[in-house]
Amino acid sequence: MSVEYEVFDGIARVTLNRPERLNAIDAAAEAALARIWTEIAGNPEIRCAVLTGAGRAFCAGADMKEEGPDGLNYWDATGDHGFGGIALGNRLSVPLIARVNGLALGGGFEMVLGCDLVVAAESASFGLPEPRVGRLPLDGMVTLPRLTTRARAMGILLTGRRLGAAQALEYGLINQVVPDAELDTAVDEWLRDIVSCAPLSLRAIKRSVGDTAHMAASGARNTRLPSVTAALGSRDADEGVLAFREKRAPVWTGR
Repeated sequence: MSVEYEVFDGIARVTLNRPERLNAIDAAAEAALARIWTEIAGNPEIRCAVLTGAGRAFCAGADMKEEGPDGLNYWDATGDHGFGGIALGNRLSVPLIARVNGLALGGGFEMVLGCDLVVAAESASFGLPEPRVGRLPLDGMVTLPRLTTRARAMGILLTGRRLGAAQALEYGLINQVVPDAELDTAVDEWLRDIVSCAPLSLRAIKRSVGDTAHMAASGARNTRLPSVTAALGSRDADEGVLAFREKRAPVWTGR
């Protein structure tokens, strides 16, 4: 199977599994990812999701050995959510962590940019080499300048140069860099902190950040998003305060 998917204890784990092709995305993998994201979005029991790759790569981008649509048709077909169905971000209401275990190039890097949190191994590297082969980083050229300074974004976009994990951290593109052997431990620490929070609060925070980023702060703060209204009026909102007063861990119900 080109993409593995499992859910355990409210955590969805998605693994690109074509190590012999550095987890490059072909049409089958693209379709599988679309189905998986839809399933995660529709499952209220899922609290968080992790995206990673098998073997020594996270994802080397599109499989250039596969005969696919021309650039214009591909642009039209992937416009709603971007590469891998996730590169433009904000598709899911739950936090999405990129566990970057190696190369993240082209669409692979774009998927990283579409995640909410990024934990990378020291051996990881990132890049958008599309212009070197006459293509365009359709998602990266719009998301990257929104995530770092213009100078840094253009330095990546106009050269196809690779970034090491430490440099990506310096650019503010990832959250943490750890020794390769400690990658799973670091991801698990993030997961523990995430699932300790109220599910409706996390969904509301993510929706607010994604849906109001284009607005002025005052307008964004007062926008009555359904997710924000639901979180503020939830049983969990009362439970959190009660648990604090009683000096115990809250028991979240997602309601």
